[in-house]
Amino acid sequence: MSNIQYITGFATLENPLDIDSFVTKGGFSGLHSALAMTPTEVISEVKHSDLRGRGGAGFPTGLKWESVAGDDERYLVCNADEGEPGTFKDRFVLEHAPFLVLEGMAIAAYATGAQTGYVYVRGEYPHVVASLSSAIASAVKAGYLGEHILGSNFSFNVEVRKGGGSYVVGDETALLNSLMGNRGYPFLKPPFPTEKGLWGKPTIVNNVETLAYVPYIFTHGAEAFASIGSPDSPGLKLFSISGHIAHPGVYEFPMGTTVRELAAAAGGILGNLKAVQIGGTAGPIFDTAALDYPLDFASMRKAGGALGSGALVFMNTTVNMAHVLEVTMRFFAEESCGQCFPCRYGTRQLAFMTNKIALGQGKLEYLDLMRDTTHVMVGASFCPFGQSIAFPLESLLDRFGDEIVSFIKQQEFLKEAAV
Repeated sequence: MSNIQYITGFATLENPLDIDSFVTKGGFSGLHSALAMTPTEVISEVKHSDLRGRGGAGFPTGLKWESVAGDDERYLVCNADEGEPGTFKDRFVLEHAPFLVLEGMAIAAYATGAQTGYVYVRGEYPHVVASLSSAIASAVKAGYLGEHILGSNFSFNVEVRKGGGSYVVGDETALLNSLMGNRGYPFLKPPFPTEKGLWGKPTIVNNVETLAYVPYIFTHGAEAFASIGSPDSPGLKLFSISGHIAHPGVYEFPMGTTVRELAAAAGGILGNLKAVQIGGTAGPIFDTAALDYPLDFASMRKAGGALGSGALVFMNTTVNMAHVLEVTMRFFAEESCGQCFPCRYGTRQLAFMTNKIALGQGKLEYLDLMRDTTHVMVGASFCPFGQSIAFPLESLLDRFGDEIVSFIKQQEFLKEAAV
């Protein structure tokens, strides 16, 4: 494991809102370097680094920036609507290194020709809205944001917007709808936001962590970033670690670090490991074989999952997987936006059946019916929310189906015995 610390290095500053301390530690040096290049050169450098989106999709950041086309009026949006259970790394960055995100936004705006930027913050993070607004004001006063940044012809203004607490708004198109004052429903792609986003104008949407790593590329070089970690998915990554672990928290390691190495860095697993969920609630739940999985985009796809947001929830042998199934399906039912029938109805039926199982009233035929329901949702749901439910449900039934079947049978036996 590497000792490289970048975001977590800046997060050690005693006062994260002290812009002078940030600059002394090397902050905004990446912006200085980027402004000495042309926008095309900046995008080329990001492409060469192979930085991929850290919000979950893992799309190449340089390609996204390069795809901006059309109107002269363009927008940049920082997606800070971190609603994935088990995920808290974006909150950590905004709380401890807000200027790093603003520097990344300024570089991204310069590269893509955006004049206005928005940070869309999760509604449950009101303290972040206040502190980030203060950081923006300091950056404007110091000449790193606003008009004629660092004496150049480049101007870029940033505003903070607070979300309404919707999980679905983590989807970039739903977020844009919400940002425009509409209900947070996803919309069909194409056209993609880089062609037609906010108010019909080209819009770049990047995750907090993605933007926070952009300055690294222009401070240390694209080759330096690309040389870290896995060749297929290079660079550093923040991981949110929670559950039955000695020291839950946010950890920064190179891509390709194994689950076992992360668990050791977090002080070790409490008790005997039974399962670990990777990528948030929409990610699969693996058995102990996951300890040797390298955590990068390509490796997790080969393992039948996804890196997602980089959240890892460890579960020991005290956990009842029938209850995990119920909690997971209840989450999806409560967070469905209700726009399309397959997701609106399907999530509620899944929640109903798993609730019955958890209460000891389940039936074995529910298990096949849940699979059938999920298959329909994958094929017919409007957006990735309804489609993603297959990952956690099928992984639970495939890997822990025997335990769930035994739980159902045991509850049936106890009911019969009571009679």
